[in-house]
Amino acid sequence: MKVGVVSFPGSNCDEDALLAVVERLDEDAVLLWHKDHDLQGADVVILPGGFSYGDYLRAGAIARFSPIMQEVVAHAKRGGPVIGICNGFQIACEAGLLPGALLRNASLQFRSMPVTLRVETTDTVFTRAAEVGMRLTMPIAHGDGRYTADEATLDRLEAEGRVVFRYVDARGEATAAANPNGSMRNIAGIANAGGTVVGLMPHPERALEPLLGSTDGLVLFQSLLAAVHA
Repeated sequence: MKVGVVSFPGSNCDEDALLAVVERLDEDAVLLWHKDHDLQGADVVILPGGFSYGDYLRAGAIARFSPIMQEVVAHAKRGGPVIGICNGFQIACEAGLLPGALLRNASLQFRSMPVTLRVETTDTVFTRAAEVGMRLTMPIAHGDGRYTADEATLDRLEAEGRVVFRYVDARGEATAAANPNGSMRNIAGIANAGGTVVGLMPHPERALEPLLGSTDGLVLFQSLLAAVHA
């Protein structure tokens, strides 16, 4: 398996994602510059966190027009796996790979903290090694993480099992207090219809080592490995 990690001006989690693949999965990975027109043979694409193009205009809005994104969209349309993490989730929505948008946190404050997620589906490339109802601890670090969509879109995501992660409390309940950014229906991550494109605001690549407080992010990478080598 070869993973391509897209690096935009302002990305700050691209190296973390690269190391997660190389050091934790022992797989090949390559950085893909935003001006590239070639995925360099990548089987999987990671859109990492950060502040692409300084988040000017709107988070992810400029990155969506990068030359590399033409290749990423084409890859996704062929059924290739793509995961958007934090800023990558914002970019995926702006590029039309996922529905909805990520707006300013309801608190109007940047939130950096560990959160608890509940796995809502295992029918995606990135969650098949998990269990429905499993609770995962991962960090967030964002100012624009409030997932928003119209009610019809939200209902469709729910009905089609495309809500992948939800913010919950220690008891596993999706409460307002457990929601760090005001996301509608406590949604922390969603998938496309085929389960091959997933976007989430929490950072699994920052939850791979006990020293960092959690290894729960590993299940996403293990799921990917199992899916690609199935």
